[in-house]
Amino acid sequence: MIQPERYWDFEKDISGCGVFGVINRKQDLIPGTMPIDAICTMHDRGNGLGGGFAAYGIYPEHRDEYALHLMCDDTTALDHAEKLIAYYFDVSEAEPIPTRKTLAVKDAPVLWRFFVVPRQERPEWRSVSEEDYIVNVVMRINTRVPGAFMSSCGKNMGAFKGVGFPEDMAEFYRLEEYSAYMWTAHNRFPTNTPGWWGGAHPFTLLDLAIVHNGEISSYGINRRYLCQHDYECTLMTDTEVVAYLWDMLTRRHGLSKRMASWVFAPPFWDEVDRMDPEDRRAFEALRMVYGQGMLNGPFA
Repeated sequence: MIQPERYWDFEKDISGCGVFGVINRKQDLIPGTMPIDAICTMHDRGNGLGGGFAAYGIYPEHRDEYALHLMCDDTTALDHAEKLIAYYFDVSEAEPIPTRKTLAVKDAPVLWRFFVVPRQERPEWRSVSEEDYIVNVVMRINTRVPGAFMSSCGKNMGAFKGVGFPEDMAEFYRLEEYSAYMWTAHNRFPTNTPGWWGGAHPFTLLDLAIVHNGEISSYGINRRYLCQHDYECTLMTDTEVVAYLWDMLTRRHGLSKRMASWVFAPPFWDEVDRMDPEDRRAFEALRMVYGQGMLNGPFA
């Protein structure tokens, strides 16, 4: 792969979805009205087929528990998922996610949240880390409970997303009632994937939440690669692979964030050829080991 001449000089705007993020590094709380107002200025970057928010610091009374946000097609799916959650976790609280009826949001799924910790005597996966245990349960629910999937599973955080513009989701989920020290928001314009509740951004795993602008044309090979490492993609949107790849590279394999970014967007081979021998060997090794984790496509 050789860097094309004037590769940066596009003749058109190739950007897509609207994205927003804000963090208070002192962890002072930011009211939900602030990210709502911000993402609404990018209304025309979406088409009403996906909007969502991730908020950190919203469950201080459950800060040491995992907050599982669950979406289900119907109460049957909820019952099946709830049995699995009770099997794998000690549940301190389970309740519907607070919502309000709105004109813009129709046919919403059944939305519940559970505050949990892994059982002391795990029924399965006794030798893995606590984080891997959580990931394994999430994958099992997403793949084995028809009509159910986990929209977020981190500590003291949650994802709120669905079909609609971000302002529709904010009103539906009553996000003006929340305060968080970090927010991300997304206004979706689906390209090659369907607009449905599970496919809206953010995509989350543990404490990670991804919002993405563009299209990942390498989704097929990324998905097959992740499957070899026990990550199963079920949400029919290309950005799902980014969340799982980041978790695998940084948490499971211990790569630094900078190294993981080089896996996602490696330098061109002609740049590698001009590097010092030590750097060149490092980049060649990253490409040989993690080549299938490279992200490709028109994204910004």
